[in-house]
Amino acid sequence: MKLGIIGYQNHALRLRNIIEKKPNCRIDFIYHPTKKIDDERSTNNFSDLLDCDAIFISSPNETHFSYIRRLRDFKGYIFCEKPPVTSKSQLNYIAKLPLEKKRKLFFNFNYRFSKISKNLESQLNSTKIGKIIQINIITTQGLAFKKIYSNSWRADGRKNLHNLLDTVAIHFLDMLALHLGDHDKIIYLADNFSGNGSSYDTSNLLIKLKKGPIISIFNSYASSYINEIMVIGTNGYFTCRDNKFIIRSPRNTFNSEGLFISPPIKNKKKFNMQEDYNNSLRNSIDYFLHFVRKKDKIPINLFQTSISTNRIIINLKNKKSQKLVNS
Repeated sequence: MKLGIIGYQNHALRLRNIIEKKPNCRIDFIYHPTKKIDDERSTNNFSDLLDCDAIFISSPNETHFSYIRRLRDFKGYIFCEKPPVTSKSQLNYIAKLPLEKKRKLFFNFNYRFSKISKNLESQLNSTKIGKIIQINIITTQGLAFKKIYSNSWRADGRKNLHNLLDTVAIHFLDMLALHLGDHDKIIYLADNFSGNGSSYDTSNLLIKLKKGPIISIFNSYASSYINEIMVIGTNGYFTCRDNKFIIRSPRNTFNSEGLFISPPIKNKKKFNMQEDYNNSLRNSIDYFLHFVRKKDKIPINLFQTSISTNRIIINLKNKKSQKLVNS
């Protein structure tokens, strides 16, 4: 396969390192509109990309739409990093693309191909867990206290006030939407606790689904490292934390006095969430390249869920910004 990539550092470099280890894949062009990088494949000529079988878009979020629009007549496949776009008008344009185009346009929401996602799906109708009533997700680290943070794009409130929505929460929202359906209500809370930069370094989403559990997604750059998920059901629960996956069940577990106590461990195994994230990225690329190789159509539900997830994020930002203006 002949491949091109838009972007050259950070996540784009991570994609290149994965792609170049795949058999029968080569990256022929590394595109940047102005910079010339130290690589013979570097190009500033956008038309060089148009002969590729597939193009990977891994440029800043606000540029995704312009590239997708420029590639409207491109006959190959497009792998675009999340979020698809950054405004309602852009989203409406993408949603109206021809069906044939939609089924060659793949947005990379990483947790779709993770073991976390598979574990959640497998427990939806599990007798061990029962009916799922609550999901708690916590991912935090101390990035906001690093010297490099204040001058980074993440800390720039003018362009990335809600950066945690775009970079972290969006993946979990997408995974949950795939398995659990549409939401009924969302509360979005955010603040800057570190005092560094002008964007929010902490956010919390409280979500009530139309048919399903209540969900809390807490993300922060202003705390110590925590990376865990808890899924609570009517008969038990499972947790992913401290490099362990544990299922506890059943609900009716009592001590000698007939009082409820913590259920016994039914399943326990090693599980590293960061490693799972990295493997999920590889799986996502493999999934996309399978359709490019076979010249097959990508399932339309993935495109539709991407648009739905993106719309949620844009609406949350707009509502939060409107409240700031009114106050």
